[in-house]
Amino acid sequence: MSATSDGFQEALDATLPILQSMTKNLRVKPKATRTSLENLRISLPASFEKPTKTAEKTIKPSHPVTPVVSGKDDGRLAKLEILKKSILTCTRCPHLVTSRTQVVYGVGNPFAELLFVGEAPGEEEDLRGEPFIGKAGQLLTKIIGAMEYTRDDIFIANILKCRPDMPGGESGNRKPKPAEMSTCLPWLTQQIELIKPKVIVALGLTAVEGLLGEPCTMRDVRGKWLDYHGVPLMPTYHPAYLLRNQTLAEKRKVWEDMLLVLEKLGRAISTKQQGYFLEKA
Repeated sequence: MSATSDGFQEALDATLPILQSMTKNLRVKPKATRTSLENLRISLPASFEKPTKTAEKTIKPSHPVTPVVSGKDDGRLAKLEILKKSILTCTRCPHLVTSRTQVVYGVGNPFAELLFVGEAPGEEEDLRGEPFIGKAGQLLTKIIGAMEYTRDDIFIANILKCRPDMPGGESGNRKPKPAEMSTCLPWLTQQIELIKPKVIVALGLTAVEGLLGEPCTMRDVRGKWLDYHGVPLMPTYHPAYLLRNQTLAEKRKVWEDMLLVLEKLGRAISTKQQGYFLEKA
């Protein structure tokens, strides 16, 4: 067994007793099993870069990158902390309160210039309290890396802060209902107002509809600049879509959207970045 496997096993053995002891103080038992925790070490999807024989290599910046650092506090940190406490104790949707393990507030830089918005937490996110940590989240991390950011540079949140409840006996994740999204959206709106991102990326049609408050089609909005309360909004496919449709053509569509985002943010775009997912002549 490798050192990495040994370390994971030690963490797994240490985590399970803690989760088990938590059941004494929670209305709903933590949805952690040895199997679900074991899934956390599933290998990442293919690297989000132009496929090569060494596709798993770490993406290295091809030109100097100006690090995104936390800005001077203008009072937002205290306000965000107050907001976070309110979000984490939200009871606006009683059916979600009884089914959730915890509220998923969001994660990242409170001074981020770029904010990614998904639809809702899944099973692993509900367990960990962090958005986009499953397979789709791992792919999102690769996309962020290809843009020459890290997850600490940007902010990631969801329209819905709680995992949508599932009918009894059913597993998986369901799409948030319009009423649930409209109830929860004010929390995200307040986060956006305080973080003040320069650009928002909506991941998937549900996120777009949740932000706009009206139905639309991905065909009509993907890759086109929209507006969310004065902030440029770029709709693109959800990473889960790319896991189901792993063609260069579909990956290129998402990447072209990200190039538009980088351009909007005034970030330098390297020749290597421009060439990701292009068919060879």
